[in-house]
Amino acid sequence: MITPVQIPAHDPTVIDPRRRRTILIGVCIALMAVIASVSGLNVAQPQVAVAFDASQGEVLWMINIYTVTLAALLLPLGAVGDRWGRKPVLLAGLAVFGIASAAAGLAPTTEVMFAARFLSGVGAAMIMPVTLSVITATFPDDDRSKAIGVWTAVAGGGGILGMYLSAVLVDVASWRWLFVLPIALVVVAAVIALRAIPNSRERTAHRFDLIGSLASLLALVGLVLVLHDGPERGWTAPATLLSLLAGAAGVVGFAAWELRQRAPLLDVRLFRKRGLASGSVSLLAVFGVQAGIFVVLFPYFQAVLGWSGLRSTLALMPMAGLMMIASGIAPRLAARIGARSTMATGTFIGGAGLALMATFVSVDGGYRSVLPGMVAMGLGMGLSMTPSTEAITASLPRERQGVASALNDVTRELGTALGVALLGAVLTAGYGNALDTRLDDVPAAAADTAREGIAGALAIADEGHPYSEALARAAQESFVHGWRQAMWAGVIVMGALLVYVLFRGPQRKAAPSPE
Repeated sequence: MITPVQIPAHDPTVIDPRRRRTILIGVCIALMAVIASVSGLNVAQPQVAVAFDASQGEVLWMINIYTVTLAALLLPLGAVGDRWGRKPVLLAGLAVFGIASAAAGLAPTTEVMFAARFLSGVGAAMIMPVTLSVITATFPDDDRSKAIGVWTAVAGGGGILGMYLSAVLVDVASWRWLFVLPIALVVVAAVIALRAIPNSRERTAHRFDLIGSLASLLALVGLVLVLHDGPERGWTAPATLLSLLAGAAGVVGFAAWELRQRAPLLDVRLFRKRGLASGSVSLLAVFGVQAGIFVVLFPYFQAVLGWSGLRSTLALMPMAGLMMIASGIAPRLAARIGARSTMATGTFIGGAGLALMATFVSVDGGYRSVLPGMVAMGLGMGLSMTPSTEAITASLPRERQGVASALNDVTRELGTALGVALLGAVLTAGYGNALDTRLDDVPAAAADTAREGIAGALAIADEGHPYSEALARAAQESFVHGWRQAMWAGVIVMGALLVYVLFRGPQRKAAPSPE
């Protein structure tokens, strides 16, 4: 049997409300450090490649090794936080993350950068699940939904805000200053954690589920590698198929092992609960579509509209701001109409935003052609994320909130990887097919380069050939064609999610009896 440690002083009902606000600020700052590091290095890819004389593939792995490590270790380290104590694991994670970020900023070689990013992923996997489990362990039921709404707002919009601040640092100073932001956030979060966050943990007579942890690690590494590398290497490449085989073996092995354990790392039978299943599916789809949108939006702003990285990031702020506002509103709306109705409303609005972008985007329409769809997407995502997160955490007992939080985070990471792979592949295929019909007057060598991506096509167009203007226009129009196909694919995903939520979403809690 697993029983929580009883610490009366840490009973959520007796913690001072002002202290709870401080706790919420602290965990959200820690979460912001993790989220900002996911997207921060994206804005400095050219500078990093020059600094280390690295290939594009090496630069991408400097980015991806962080997210792969984070996703792979979330479940076991979330369980470690439940057992060893959430406060010490949070502080240890902040220390590892801060030291690794400093090492990355000072890295003299590619090898040091890889090691630093790997350790950053380890620290992030210690921090991220604990931030949410601290909220569920310290906030009473009446205030927990609002606190989760704030956490969700930071998780959803923090990446865009972190990307913007990172772009400012790159423009003002250099790419190495990117890592000053997470270090500063870690220091502030550590001070707040030491002073305000209480410790909480579970007591169990059973051993830590090491085999289940290893199986989950194998499953997540395999699946994430498939989603990261499949679009680039090819879905039938030997390395992709090997990763798929390893991921599938890990999933089957994890499920079979967990069903036999008295104290499993994650009881897979819990997915029979509508809240846990629908919350996980919703976050998987919503974060996947969100990540896929960013893959499309940035090239549109930079390659089609000709904007800088800083201006492109700033253009995302209306979407991020509305997403954060809607995440805060969602708990109150869910209290009125129910979590399922709130999730369904957010999914419908988000799908409508995708349809707006797919319908009105054009080369000449500029920012105004995509802004209404971005605004609708931000509103819809914000409304759907918070009740989905709460549905997951409410499905597991308070003493297992580290695992619940880790499951929530794993779902987000897998959704992000899946969305980038799916919508990115649709965009690439649509771009290539449309461009093939517009290259009649372009030499074969230039046409082959243009087919690899819009950046290559515009680079050739800048060389001043007689066909340059026609090639640039063809590449931009082909990209918009691929954009429309990617957005309609997202509409299909959101439509399927809407049907699922309507029929299998979390049931509304019964009102307490007057007695």
